[in-house]
Amino acid sequence: MSKVKFRFYAELNDFLPTNNRQVLFDHEFRGRASVKHLIESLGVPHIEVDLILINGLSVDFSYIVEAGDHISVFPVFESIDISPVGRLRPYPLRESKFVLDIHLGQLATYLRLIGFDTLYRNDYQDANLAKISREEKRILLTKDRGLLKRNSVTHGYCIRESDPELQLKEVIRRFDLRSSLAPFSRCLRCNGSIIPVDKATILHRLEENTRRIFDDFTTCDACNQLYWRGSHYEQMEHFLERILD
Repeated sequence: MSKVKFRFYAELNDFLPTNNRQVLFDHEFRGRASVKHLIESLGVPHIEVDLILINGLSVDFSYIVEAGDHISVFPVFESIDISPVGRLRPYPLRESKFVLDIHLGQLATYLRLIGFDTLYRNDYQDANLAKISREEKRILLTKDRGLLKRNSVTHGYCIRESDPELQLKEVIRRFDLRSSLAPFSRCLRCNGSIIPVDKATILHRLEENTRRIFDDFTTCDACNQLYWRGSHYEQMEHFLERILD
């Protein structure tokens, strides 16, 4: 049996039992193990790790741990360039696009509401999610830390919050999205783009009161869903104000 010392920093502590958070703690293991294996055996997905220091030196995930090592593990740095020290993750994607697991349907709707290309289906399997994330260069959002441990996933994040509104705030903060918001530009139903439409061409689709009261309409270029600035629009505006406050 070999023993090492671990210290996890910042939000990586969310994955640890209470007694191991924000402190240096001992960890025992058998045989030959990479630092990636040990980190994930403690419940921390590799995708959320951006820097590992062992005995003060930067290493990658393949490093074979030795008895007595002191291991410091740091989370993703979005605003600080740590490349001279040895960044482990790919650089952030140029465009923030997402794919979400089955448990995050309401968050998917909210992300579309603020203008982000967001894929969601309630029948996506884990293998599908990982494949879509990698091939389409989408950030995988999930509450399943096991899914983020797949080697094929290069950009992902484990959602901590349970309430969808708080989840949206969490994602905006984590990926620094405030400057990229484009509210009401995505279809809430299918993720298509919203474009203006001439009222005269859709009169047959409108109820009498809607036809009489409203003049400005938009439609989804994929599923033809209609949108206009009714009471639902005002409710969504108030929602956005709460989120961005």
